[in-house]
Amino acid sequence: MVGEDQYGRKEYAILANTTVGTGGWIPFQQDELDFNEQMNGKERVAIWPGTSPTPISTTEAFVFAPLVYVDAQPQDPSKEYQARGMTLVSITATDSGPVATRQGDLVIPGTQVAFGGFAALLGYPSTDAPENMDSNERDLYLLGMTNTGLQLARANINELTTYSEYTFFQPQNLSFTEIPPNPNTTDYEQIYLAGTFSSGGVFYSPYFTTFIMVYFNKLVDSTFYIRYLDLDNPLSPDAVWVRGGKNGTGIVQEDAEALVKYAWSPEQTLYKSPPGPGGFNYAGTPHPEFFNREYFAQSLYPDNTPNAQKQNAWYGSSLVPEASAGGDGRHLLLSWTSQLQGGLDTGIYQIRLAMVEFGDIPAKPSSSVPSSTGSPHHPTASPSSKPSGKPQKPNKGGGSMLLSGGGTLSSFLDYGKRKEYGLGVLVCELGLLGRIIGVVAAAF
Repeated sequence: MVGEDQYGRKEYAILANTTVGTGGWIPFQQDELDFNEQMNGKERVAIWPGTSPTPISTTEAFVFAPLVYVDAQPQDPSKEYQARGMTLVSITATDSGPVATRQGDLVIPGTQVAFGGFAALLGYPSTDAPENMDSNERDLYLLGMTNTGLQLARANINELTTYSEYTFFQPQNLSFTEIPPNPNTTDYEQIYLAGTFSSGGVFYSPYFTTFIMVYFNKLVDSTFYIRYLDLDNPLSPDAVWVRGGKNGTGIVQEDAEALVKYAWSPEQTLYKSPPGPGGFNYAGTPHPEFFNREYFAQSLYPDNTPNAQKQNAWYGSSLVPEASAGGDGRHLLLSWTSQLQGGLDTGIYQIRLAMVEFGDIPAKPSSSVPSSTGSPHHPTASPSSKPSGKPQKPNKGGGSMLLSGGGTLSSFLDYGKRKEYGLGVLVCELGLLGRIIGVVAAAF
């Protein structure tokens, strides 16, 4: 029933750095189950994954999830929720449904940044580690949240459960080190991406041919924000990672190393979700797999799979038929938790969904340098602070293009067209959105 704390003293699992036992889905270990039963609700251990699983094949995935100690009646209100560290959960697709398995104990101690809790991306072997280039041992790029932004760690896929083998990105010199960052640092030169984040994810968009970040901040404003990895803005001179992507030809899903080679765009508003009567929304998360046959990277399919069969199902067919979807990744499903009734002991919550449709990208003015990717949907930079002219495809919405403050980055979403879908559908000021559908998924 006990493990050990940082000083080697015996403690209950939730108070310990290591735990023992086995359990259910996502599995509690036996000592965690015993602790919850003994405390009878006053205190408990919880496992709260906050991002989407990361596929490592077409039938296997993993997710990092925080192990949290919850005290319903804390003497110190700040101690109501205490993160004890990150546990790793593997997920296997079976004929009877997904099966989750805990991979050992706390992989990342609670005293460290919760790497993987915001996003985890599988990539090719990194170009700065040539000894691994021929090994086919993939690297994982793990993003974790702090009070001042996101930090990034890298781990070989075969060393994912061994935190001592991780390396950590140093923004000030654009390199990796074996020394983990201070979770409490306020030095922005030591933060991968400064800002405020509470939930979200990062994913590759085949529609925009770059990585997209969608998230909630910590300002309890119920708003989804968005950034994209700007392939026209490399962080430093590099022989491989140049303007326009890897070798100037764009990037693919397995090019996760691009996360440390290019700058993120400024933050833009994606969608303001309507708060419930109990207060602000939380746990906002993107789900890029629903309207995207290229959700699984090509390298995740068995070697003997014909190229024509390297695509997953169109999961969102009940909302958007594939024939009228406008391409993989043009639509994106969002989810969040709405508070129907607030209160620690009396709260009633509802999972809500919305679908956004991205619009076309306005053409860049003739004075700008064209993108070398050649993709009509690539979100490229514009040096002009004025609207960038006509869209590349007919746009029925009209209106002004949204620019970043300073006018260096144009919106890669639509101009603000609206479309209603019947009773009960959310209609909002779209800003960057093409259209929005609101759907109630579940209440609990």
